[in-house]
Amino acid sequence: MSPPGSGIAPTLETELALAARCGPGPQIVVGVDEVGRGALAGPVAMGACALLIEDGAVAPLPTGVRDSKALSARRREALVDPVREAAHASSVGWASAAEIDEVGIVEALTRSALRALEALELPRIDAVLLDGSADVLTGRLSADGRPASLVELRVKADRDCASVSAASILAKVARDAVMVELDALAPEFAWASNKGYGSAAHREAIDRLGPHEQHRRSWRLGSAPAPTSAGVLWGDQWTAQVEEERR
Repeated sequence: MSPPGSGIAPTLETELALAARCGPGPQIVVGVDEVGRGALAGPVAMGACALLIEDGAVAPLPTGVRDSKALSARRREALVDPVREAAHASSVGWASAAEIDEVGIVEALTRSALRALEALELPRIDAVLLDGSADVLTGRLSADGRPASLVELRVKADRDCASVSAASILAKVARDAVMVELDALAPEFAWASNKGYGSAAHREAIDRLGPHEQHRRSWRLGSAPAPTSAGVLWGDQWTAQVEEERR
């Protein structure tokens, strides 16, 4: 595991290229990233960092911006205000644990991303740079009459693209704060430390006490082995990602 603060420094090259593809004049490009997809409890959060790009130039984001997983909690928290000040606009969108149970994690990701974009309160968005390999936005934006080309999907955008790195920091800090608040409602699950992820102690507490209303009850929550049914989404399916997100 790399020490906090290490890793590749992201750039704004992809954002500038997207703006150039959108045509002449000022362009607004928004980096988007999620936090909490693999947790057993609490909401999923989607951060959004909007940049105004004009004549191939953009205001730089703060020095030290990295994928949130490469930063210590203290460093992430210290970067939130500088990111907000440097960005053209920023926001975090949410979908609750109950909503995840109701509609599934993919639709919850779509809803939280849309809410993040709406919370930016911008008159227009020219392009969205989305981390990952699953496009949870294009279909819904197209249905709303926005062009499908609005979304650029990129694996490891949270590592390589500064706007997405900044979005990941906003989402991570906001979600961690929510989990600390929720810990006061059910301290037995230690959400202040595990942030809702599936640590052994967290699963054992669920075995003893049963699920809380903040748990994603449609997921495998306890310590029993997961069923092997094909096509079923269980709470620990993204084991590698969950271990990264817990940092």
